Amino acid sequence: MRALTWQGRRDVRVETVSDPRIEQSDDVVVRVTSTGICGSDLHLYEVLGPFLDPGDILGHEAMGVVEEVGPQVRAVSAGDRVVIPFNLSCGTCFMCCQGLHSQCETTQVHEYGSGASLFGYTKLYGQVPGGQAEYLRVPFGNHLPIKVPEGPADDRFVYLSDVLPTAWQAVEYASVPPGGSLTVLGLGPVGDMATRIAQHRGAGLVIGVDLVDERLERATAHGVTCLDLRRHEKDLLEAVHELTHGRGTDAVIDAVGMEAHGNSMTKAAQWATSLLPDGLARPFMEKAGLDRLSALYAAIDLVRRGGTISISGVYGGALDPMPLLRMFDKQIQFRMGQANVWRWVPDILPLLTDADPLGVDNFATHHLPLEDAPQAYAAFQAKQDGMIKTLLRP
Repeated sequence: MRALTWQGRRDVRVETVSDPRIEQSDDVVVRVTSTGICGSDLHLYEVLGPFLDPGDILGHEAMGVVEEVGPQVRAVSAGDRVVIPFNLSCGTCFMCCQGLHSQCETTQVHEYGSGASLFGYTKLYGQVPGGQAEYLRVPFGNHLPIKVPEGPADDRFVYLSDVLPTAWQAVEYASVPPGGSLTVLGLGPVGDMATRIAQHRGAGLVIGVDLVDERLERATAHGVTCLDLRRHEKDLLEAVHELTHGRGTDAVIDAVGMEAHGNSMTKAAQWATSLLPDGLARPFMEKAGLDRLSALYAAIDLVRRGGTISISGVYGGALDPMPLLRMFDKQIQFRMGQANVWRWVPDILPLLTDADPLGVDNFATHHLPLEDAPQAYAAFQAKQDGMIKTLLRP
């Protein structure tokens, strides 16, 4: 089959690789019909190379049609249309039964002390072959695939793999009171979707912060009060205070993560680390790695006293310095973590099976063949061509 493989920093290639096959009695093999490029994939493209090997298959936002099932699979059959959550969760362990599917005890990566394994996402999370490919082996066939109806195009359902549950969890964790206020830092796919979900769930004022024209225009068109970071980098706090009676918003969602705009010294350190031999880079990143924290520091400033910060952007630093005095003084609550996809499916799926209140049908800005994935990664990383969300068609 054809699949997108990692070969090095900023070097991904579509190659012919072996087809996946049934390995366990409850496996299924899915023929992928749509697969997304996620902002988290750019961390692999730029920073997390020490935890990848050449030839690793990328991608964790896939849906398609079941081609083959193992002998113990009863929940889905060949021909069923399914979405595959990005985290591998067994559905039956203690953590899964608590709704913490991203902490699944069956697939935790004990070598690195990590939570549940993820499709297409480094040794830190199991080094499981990903979904930017023609076919995908999916374990836990009775519990992991999300069966969706025939009819609407893939765009209606594919975001159940990651974008929708990640954004839904970000809003849930933000605990915005009815009619309350929220700032979303970063208007990429998850941040954009979080603004829509927050409005759908009754937030009064939703402020979006970004520095890319197309993202700001898109969010503004959906009723978000947008602040251009290029204009407000020095007075962002004042701009938010003007909109919130001088308090700050009830909650802030950090949808940016480890590669935030700013902090050129930390950016240079990340870049230099990515160039080290893996044997040196891995232990350095595990024990002494730093993130660019400008978005998280901004969140601490922008949230009102007693408010909540919800982190959906991926962080990977082991020694990130945090302003605990200010956090304690402001009585800030933090919630964060990988999305527990199946926890939110019952809330989200009804919004996809009739009307389209979240605008998923037109959410993708680009639809491209899988063979164009390397060029798409480069454009997405450079924020070119108005690219906000790309779906690949194998």
